[in-house]
Amino acid sequence: MNLIWLDDFLALAATGNFSRAADDRHSSQPAFSRRIRALEEWIGADLFDRSSQPATLTEVGEWFAGVAQELNARVARVPGDAKKIAEASSVTMRIASTHALSFTFLPRWLRSLESHTTLGPVQLMSDVLERCEALMLQSKVQFVLSHAHSKAPGALDAEPYSSARIGEDVLVAVSAPKEGGGARHHLRIGGGAVPVLQYTEESGLGRITRAVLGRRLEALGVQIVFTAHLASVLRTMALDGRDIAWLPQTLVEDDIGQGRLVAAANSEWAVPLEIRLYRDSELLGKAANAFWNTAVGG
Repeated sequence: MNLIWLDDFLALAATGNFSRAADDRHSSQPAFSRRIRALEEWIGADLFDRSSQPATLTEVGEWFAGVAQELNARVARVPGDAKKIAEASSVTMRIASTHALSFTFLPRWLRSLESHTTLGPVQLMSDVLERCEALMLQSKVQFVLSHAHSKAPGALDAEPYSSARIGEDVLVAVSAPKEGGGARHHLRIGGGAVPVLQYTEESGLGRITRAVLGRRLEALGVQIVFTAHLASVLRTMALDGRDIAWLPQTLVEDDIGQGRLVAAANSEWAVPLEIRLYRDSELLGKAANAFWNTAVGG
């Protein structure tokens, strides 16, 4: 079987239209149709009912759709798994961390670990949570460090991944102060539309704020005036007086302490967070397992 056939099959299963699926696969329709027929011959059964348009999956096709997705996912993991096996004796730790924690929690946390053990080299990749998760799913990193909340589970909150809580944080609503004291922008019931700075869908903090606060904010009729991937960008906008932002306490504690940012809502709008370290349950290697045991106190 040619692995290209799997993507051809999934493209046709999604649309049921041979011409459109061929275009999606950058192929001529005759060549695309031949590959689909070759896959059916290899399996020994029809995968599509061509008697009507769009084409629909046969019973065997419905079964094979799950198989094809599973095979594609397994193939995507092969290079990373091979790298993990080859690097089983490596002392280098490969960690993906969300941007906010890379700047705040991570340096202090690593220093605290170094007071208990000798760490080898650390290779850090800092990105939004969605891409950090992708690096772990592709086995390109051994660990992912991120904020977490029970109402916003992610791709790593299931087998074969495991995680441990290694710290805590809180999302607080903040605004630049106004002259004379108090917040320039304040979240209050019945106070009219409030301008809010929001995270994008790719952001882990965006995932959390939508899951925990989304309905309450919609009920207030807030106005989303700016979106960004990074908490550091929203912090800069808030410091410039541009509306309310929910930011990690670890990121803005100095700003609050020095009065550059002030509370823009009461404590009922704060969102407690966990800081979690994720790992693949398999193939970490001796050095990575030792790092995990030190990090989680095992």
